[in-house]
Order: sequence, then structure tokens, then C-alpha cells
Amino acid sequence: MPNRKEEMTLIKSMTGYGRAVETVNGREFTVELRSVNNRYLDCSVRLPRMLSFAEDAVKQAVKASVSRGKVDVFISMRSEAGEDVSISLNKTVLEGYLNAMRQMVTEFGVADDISVSTASRLPDVFVVEKPQVDEEQLLSDLMFAVNKALEGYDAMRCTEGAALDKDLRSRGQTILDYVSLVEQGNGKTVTDYRVRLEAKLREVLENTNIDESRILTEAAIFADKVAVDEETVRLRSHLEQMNTMLDAGGAVGRKLDFLLQEMNREANTIGSKCTDVNLARIVVDIKAELEKIREQTQNIE
Repeated sequence: MPNRKEEMTLIKSMTGYGRAVETVNGREFTVELRSVNNRYLDCSVRLPRMLSFAEDAVKQAVKASVSRGKVDVFISMRSEAGEDVSISLNKTVLEGYLNAMRQMVTEFGVADDISVSTASRLPDVFVVEKPQVDEEQLLSDLMFAVNKALEGYDAMRCTEGAALDKDLRSRGQTILDYVSLVEQGNGKTVTDYRVRLEAKLREVLENTNIDESRILTEAAIFADKVAVDEETVRLRSHLEQMNTMLDAGGAVGRKLDFLLQEMNREANTIGSKCTDVNLARIVVDIKAELEKIREQTQNIE
């Protein structure tokens, strides 16, 4: 069972679902939460008119648990024993209707077909009185169900977040392996260039002595052009920073998004400096992994 500190370090998915059905003080509350990705927190609450006063409290509860995402909350309520409703006859109103209808019979000679069913359909003939609702108690009962739904919703987001965490770390390690290949291949590229340059000069100059310093100079210029040391160091640093963010947990989705922009910038620079076809292919693989990471971070809160 993880302690609270461990729970706080988890990253969470923005997509989730939670449902709770709780009976409190004779009322059954059904609460459902659904969420999808969104740049900011957007919470929508749908609930019966009788519970409209609780909308802000429900939104605040969601806000305390969620940082980003489009969250839809659906609430319904049913009284198990039925409401203790009192219905009485509004005699004054009914008497007024009857007097008016009798006048119609007398003055206009219409048929006198007044019946109970006819009179009962007239507006305001009955007075319906509902018991006074203790809104404070009702709100407390409702929030009990809301918090239960939030617990299930949060657990699902944590489960998905753990899967995202594992996937990002795995892809990050894959990129590090590719970076090592680029670093190894880049040194070999410079060595191969020097060998080719010397062979070309010997072919052109034939028996003439070759100026070794010129070869060294040309090789140094080429090495400087294709050097990716700074970029690979920064890319490694960014990947380490990504793992640090994942370790810290919480709402790191937007930070990861910004960090990925920097990673892509370094990968593009490395690609522009790679003259070897095999290294270029590795850079393409790095970019493909970064794109997959970007897609996954869109789901992280």
C-alpha cells in the first residue's frame, strides 16, 4: 500500500472515468466523472435543479483534484422513500373557476359537463407543498458521493499515469542508446574523411610530397562542421531532466511539452550535421521516438 508521499510523486493521465452510487440519509446519489485532454481545466457539471446550489462546490472539489483536462460531471438523485409531499385543494381558486363556468352555462347555454377530471386539470387548483430542504445537510450528503467518485476517477488516472511514466522512460533510454551510436559514428566519420582526403590528394598529386599539415587542417575544419558533441550533451541533459520531472510527479505535462521542443531542436541540429547515411537514419529514429514521447505527453496532466 503506497504511502501519501509516494502517491504525490505519481504523474497522472488527463483521461479518466469515475463513478459512485451512494445512499445517504434516504437519498441515492449517482455521480459520474469523465475527462479528456485539454490545455487548461474546463469543468462542466450537470445536476438536477434541486441540487443547482451545489454546482460551485462540486467544481471546487474537482479543481482540488485536477489541474488540467476537460472534465464532465453528471449527477442524479433519487429519494428511496419518496418525498414527503403534501397536496391540498386550493378552494378559492376552484370556486372562482366553478362560478365562471356556471356563468358560461347560464349566459351562453353551453352544456354543463363540469366533472372532477375537468376541474383537476385547471391551473393552480391544487397546492403542492414539499418539505423544507436542509441544503447544508443535502450538500454534505452529495459531496460524500462526489468524493467517492473522485477517488475512483483519480485511481484510474494514476494507473494510466504509471503506464505513461514507464513508456516515456523506456523511450528515453532508447534515444540515449541512439545518441551513443551517433557519438561513436561521428568520430568514425571524421577519421574516414581524413583517410579519403589523403587518398584523394595522393591520387591527384601522384608522387609529389603531401603536406600533412594541410590534411590536418582540412580534417579539423570538417570535424568542426560535423561535430555534434554539444548537441548530444544537451540532448542527454534534457533526457535526464525528463526523468527528474517524472520522479517529481504532479502536473508536469506542460513542462514536458516545452522540454520536448528543446529535444527536437537538438535532434534537428544533429541531423543537419550528419553526412553519413547510417547516422542520418539513426537521427530519424531519434526523431520518431521523440514524436512518440510528444504524443504521450499530450495525455499527461
